[in-house]
Amino acid sequence: MTRFALQFGQTQPGLTYLERTSAYGVCSRGEAQIAIAQIGRRGGYEFDLPGGGVEASEDEAAALMREFQEETGLTVWPTRVLGRAGQFWINKGEPRNSLATFYEVELSADDGAPSEPDHALVWMAPAEALLRVRHEAHAWAILHWLRERRGGG
Repeated sequence: MTRFALQFGQTQPGLTYLERTSAYGVCSRGEAQIAIAQIGRRGGYEFDLPGGGVEASEDEAAALMREFQEETGLTVWPTRVLGRAGQFWINKGEPRNSLATFYEVELSADDGAPSEPDHALVWMAPAEALLRVRHEAHAWAILHWLRERRGGG
C-alpha cells in the first residue's frame, strides 16, 4: 500500500484500501473566505475542499478543474501545489486511500452551477472550514495554505 509522507485517517483491520489518486483545491476570496463543497441534500451536510478522483484519461490539473466545475460551478486554474497527503476513509462502503495533491487555485469564472445534484458551493472563513471539513487531510491543506499566506509556512 502506497503511503504519502503525510497520511491521515485510520485503517480498520481486515479491510483492503483501494488507492485513488485525487486532486483538491483551495480557492479564496482574499483571506476572508474559501470555496467549500457542501455535500448532501438536507441537513447533516458534509464539507470538503472541491476536487476528487483523477480519471485515467486526465492529469491532476484537468481532474481538479473538472471536479471544481462539477461540485461548485466555479471555473478555476491551478497556480501551485500546496502539498500531498493520503487519507484513509470509507466511501459508500468502500475502503479508500485518497492519495491527494492539494493546489492553490485561481478563480477564472463563477457564473456556473454545480452539475452534481447533491453538491453546493459555500464560501466559508478558513477557520470555520478547518473545523467543518470531514477529512483531516483537507484541514491540513487549509491550515498549510493559511500559514503560507500569513508568512508562517
